[in-house]
Amino acid sequence: MACQQSRYRSFSSASELPAASLSHCQAPVLGGAGKLPTQGAPPAGPGHRFHPGTKAAAHQREKIRALEPLKAKLVTVNEDCNERILAMRAEEKHEISLLKKEKMNLLKLIDKKNEEKISLQSEVAKLRKNLAEEYLHYLSERDARKILIADLNELRYQREDMSLAQSPGIWGEDPVKLTLALKMTRQDLTRTQMELNTMKANFGDVVPRRDFEMQEKTNKDLQEQLDTLRASYEEVHKEHEILMQLHISTLKERDQFFSELQEIQRTSTPRPDWTKCKDVVAGGPERWQMLAEGKNSDQLVDVLLEEIGSGLLREKEFFPGLGYGEAIPAFLRFDGLVENKKPSKKDVVDLLKDAWKERLAEEQKETFPDFFFNFLERRFGPSDAMAWAYTIFENIKIFHSNELMSQFYAVLMGKRSENVYVTQKETVAQLLKEMTNADSQNEGLLTMEQFNTVLKSTFPLKTEEQIQELMEAGGWHPSSSNADLLNYRSLFMEDEEGQSEPFVQKLWEQYMDEKDEYLLQLKQELGIELHEEVTLPKLRGALMTIDPSLDKQTVNTYMSQAFQLPESELPEDSDEKEEGVVEILQTALERLQVIDIRRAGPREPEPAN
Repeated sequence: MACQQSRYRSFSSASELPAASLSHCQAPVLGGAGKLPTQGAPPAGPGHRFHPGTKAAAHQREKIRALEPLKAKLVTVNEDCNERILAMRAEEKHEISLLKKEKMNLLKLIDKKNEEKISLQSEVAKLRKNLAEEYLHYLSERDARKILIADLNELRYQREDMSLAQSPGIWGEDPVKLTLALKMTRQDLTRTQMELNTMKANFGDVVPRRDFEMQEKTNKDLQEQLDTLRASYEEVHKEHEILMQLHISTLKERDQFFSELQEIQRTSTPRPDWTKCKDVVAGGPERWQMLAEGKNSDQLVDVLLEEIGSGLLREKEFFPGLGYGEAIPAFLRFDGLVENKKPSKKDVVDLLKDAWKERLAEEQKETFPDFFFNFLERRFGPSDAMAWAYTIFENIKIFHSNELMSQFYAVLMGKRSENVYVTQKETVAQLLKEMTNADSQNEGLLTMEQFNTVLKSTFPLKTEEQIQELMEAGGWHPSSSNADLLNYRSLFMEDEEGQSEPFVQKLWEQYMDEKDEYLLQLKQELGIELHEEVTLPKLRGALMTIDPSLDKQTVNTYMSQAFQLPESELPEDSDEKEEGVVEILQTALERLQVIDIRRAGPREPEPAN
């Protein structure tokens, strides 16, 4: 607010400046708007000084007083900006609270998973302990069983010995045999006992296969559960890390946005109230509404500059000559004052259309600036040609929003090749011809389905999204059906100022976007920075890579433009001189931007890995 008040004080103090200071400040404003010299001011120099009169000073004071109401508007806009900033902060706090709640929920989920993992681990430990106890119980039972079997065998042997001792009729007649049999039996018993001890030593820790398989299955199930829990834990841990990173990045973005907000709040100017212009623009509110319809602030600035510039042009009686310097275009080289012919905007457009017609019909081509001046000499005579050259030049320099004027200015100043304009006109004419051929009844009407088919056949390289944009510019909307009729001839009409319909404007816009994308793909294929040098074979190879359908003649045309060499002097492929032809990449791309460069065919898909 302090900064804003200081602006108010600076603005208020401007009204107290003397007349000489005000007139001195007014010149940069006009120069910034349209880069025009101060009205009525002689050329600057050591021999010329500006001495404004009382009328000029009064005029400047009236302009300053007319701008005074902007103070209250600046305060209102500032308060509106503050309210929006508070709303943005509240929305930001709400988003941060939601993120914190989500973070707490995730932390609770992680704690719950950790508790489940601990409980499962305790259950596994308990099961292992029970397994060990059962195994010890099994070993004790097995040993007891073996002892009982041994006792049972001992009792059986004793009973047999007693039965033998009580039957002397069988063995009594030969005690030696009985003693020998007893000895042999005891030896067998000893050997059997040794084998039994060996088996106990070797297989004492062996468990039954059924028990082993059951325990193995249980262990496998527990291991799978453990692996699942471990994987779940790792996944939750990764999600937690990702969320933490997102949280940190969100905090950084919040801090960055807050800093940007503070910087914008400190340095930004209030959004202008464009409705104020309706009272000062020629034609009143209705004309301003027509001029401002569908335009953003940047476009409205251009419109306002055009209105201001056209008003200044109407007030000027003469233009100061620019001299004979090498940087001055040939058709503007003149010393002294040049009369302002003050044509209407429609007169300028009609004159430019006639110039294009004569240029297209011309057989012996000369440079476009020379043709333009010769055309004016033939049209208005040698005496008025220079005056008309300055008048037309100043008009087309101001009216950027006029399609015909802006394109003519770009071609005249060498910022765009005239082939771009010619090719675009040929494309529009070809499209109209295709639509006329599709109109079998010659009624000037096409169905939406026919309209779509003609667009796809005429522009096979355009995407579905681009075709959709053209159809919408032509009048299609989501509620339209394929049977709806379209007056296609109205799409190619122009108003009295040379402005095309939205359909043709969308074609031009898509052409410029496609050219920018094509050159961007070329830069990416080269893989070097703009300030680095590129050789002719490398640029040619990159072009053939991104657009394999290019023919040799077209490639040579592009190379000639990029390296500013005649096509006859371009080295052939595999020539050693090719490597010696180099240019800064940015310069080469800027030169290619001037000409009609476009994709000749689809790009080959990259092989799948």
